[in-house]
Amino acid sequence: MIAGLILNAPLDVLAQSQAKPPVIGVISAVPASSTAPPSRSYVAFRQALRDLGYIEGKTIVLENRRAAGLQFNDYLAIAEEFVQQRVDIILASHVVSALAAKQATQDIPIVFGAIGMDPVELGLAKSLARPGYNITGMSLQTSELPGKRLELIKQIAPTATRIAILLPDIDTSRRLAWDHEAPAGALGLELLHLEVRGPSDFEMAFDKARRQNADAMVLTQNSLFYTEAKAIADLSLKYRLPVLSGDTGFAAAGGLINHGPNSDDAWRRSATLIDKILKGAKAGDLPIEQPTKFEVVVNLKAAKALGVTIPHAVLIQADEVIE
Repeated sequence: MIAGLILNAPLDVLAQSQAKPPVIGVISAVPASSTAPPSRSYVAFRQALRDLGYIEGKTIVLENRRAAGLQFNDYLAIAEEFVQQRVDIILASHVVSALAAKQATQDIPIVFGAIGMDPVELGLAKSLARPGYNITGMSLQTSELPGKRLELIKQIAPTATRIAILLPDIDTSRRLAWDHEAPAGALGLELLHLEVRGPSDFEMAFDKARRQNADAMVLTQNSLFYTEAKAIADLSLKYRLPVLSGDTGFAAAGGLINHGPNSDDAWRRSATLIDKILKGAKAGDLPIEQPTKFEVVVNLKAAKALGVTIPHAVLIQADEVIE
């Protein structure tokens, strides 16, 4: 009787019951050597998938891979592994992993979670409105942000003349440093470029910044600094060097201030793009989305520990003040 029922069942019901859930290959921004837990953005992404009705392990599978290092070939190795595995979509966490995924495949849809540079300038997309290729995602890039961050630093430290810019040791990040040059000159600030390969280089960078008389530090928006926010905040206090980050959550982790688009929201939107692709949309037809809201979060406890007075003009800009 049961066998008869199965034989008479609609073919689409049988196919649905036997179908394997789609696999999303996630190229993590957290290096394999890091002990940091999954980022807040990745947690937000997973929650967004649940809100869309997906159940991990049942109706969707997330294959999360951490790269051996920070260089392009480290991420390319993961992307090529996903191509061999024939995942349904590749989710790239940041600029370098997105570039690696694009080189690895022209067929598998690619979604980048939140990149802090212009995807058209990088060659990832033909345009924001219609990226083409097999790719779409979330771009956090806006040309005004470097200047606004330096202005904030100047408000907090009016006598500052030299600002350290912390950069990951990858080619694409140097473009972000260049974006700071013109506004720094307009504000009468000298920039000190400091490159790091990973968390083990952070203290060396802070020590160099202090020895070269930097008055404050700005973090370029990067997944490494996002995932290691607590470590950087602790070093900021240890070296009594005010730090401004572009990444969400820096002030909440104990840092002085963060200013920029909310990357957690961007990752939630990435889940929506993945949902559309799984329902039949072509990645290259989906517009690349950009932030509509920028936040300033100030940590007054960190300011007190650093001996910094946050002026009223900065506090009234803040979306959140942590006391």
